[in-house]
Amino acid sequence: MKMKERHYGLAAFSLLVFIFLLGPLVIISITSFGPGTVLKFPPDGFSLRWYQNIWEVSMFPKTFVTSIIISLLGNLLALVLGIPAAYALSRYRFRGRDLLNAIFLSPVLIPGIVLGFTMLKYVLVMYHLPIYTGLLVGHTVIMMPFIIRVIGSSLSSFDFSIEEAAVSLGAGRIETFFKVVLPNIRSGIMAAVLIAFLESFNNVDISVFMTGPGISTLPIQMLTYVQNYFDPTIAAISVVLMFLTVLLMFVIERLMGGLSYFTKR
Repeated sequence: MKMKERHYGLAAFSLLVFIFLLGPLVIISITSFGPGTVLKFPPDGFSLRWYQNIWEVSMFPKTFVTSIIISLLGNLLALVLGIPAAYALSRYRFRGRDLLNAIFLSPVLIPGIVLGFTMLKYVLVMYHLPIYTGLLVGHTVIMMPFIIRVIGSSLSSFDFSIEEAAVSLGAGRIETFFKVVLPNIRSGIMAAVLIAFLESFNNVDISVFMTGPGISTLPIQMLTYVQNYFDPTIAAISVVLMFLTVLLMFVIERLMGGLSYFTKR
């Protein structure tokens, strides 16, 4: 009897947690279809005018494209730097390895506001980099830990004796890396790319310091818009972004599931 009561209590607690987490998302989704010019719940009717308004406000499509470009280019740079770093940290044991690993992961441990202000002072101000370049550097830095951590997890399950066998059969180290190692961790690479992309695209604390006149990202533009308007346009954008996030997370789950299947075989 007591076990059933515990199960009912746990189920009720879990339900409350889900309501607490998903309730605001449901409310925002419903208000995005309101016909009125003021964000209101429950809405007085049903309308798609605010989804159309996303494209009529020119700064939203423009900053959306900027966010996509910054996230993709930053992802590419983070991969170029992160894959060799993850490989070295997983493949070799050397002095200072733990310290180096901690340095690579530090961007997720340091508060975003502190990191953003530091990058503003030492990247944009000290080195006089263009705003677009500084924004790209900042997003590359915040994506690096996710690239290294996820790919490192994939490499931890990789049997490096396969690499040694390829080398012993006459393949070069670089050839072996590209033809043996990378194909076996491609699911982990894709998952790392998608996770890092989401982190970059939705980032606020770094972007707010690194943007400037004429150059902004979508989250920063949303903050600017909501300071001047209180219509459901922001709710509509939020619903679109939630849909895209859920879609990407589904893809990540499928990729990681494929990775788990590969490691079990």
